[in-house]
Amino acid sequence: MPLTMVQSGRKVRLIAVEAGRGLQARLAAMGLVPGAEIQVIRNSGHGPFVIAVKGSRVMLGRGMAHKIIVA
Repeated sequence: MPLTMVQSGRKVRLIAVEAGRGLQARLAAMGLVPGAEIQVIRNSGHGPFVIAVKGSRVMLGRGMAHKIIVA
């Protein structure tokens, strides 16, 4: 399922990034690689999407978060 469907407070594992090489490389530089554990900090349905990955908080746009597939 896309990361945008995950409720705040839940932890999920990144499966894939369905995007071009540029976005995949940018997300990988932030620690968002397949197998990474992600905790959703803020998903209010509007505004920025905030996650915690590898001890850092990352703010993503909704379009970017929708391309991240998790389980």
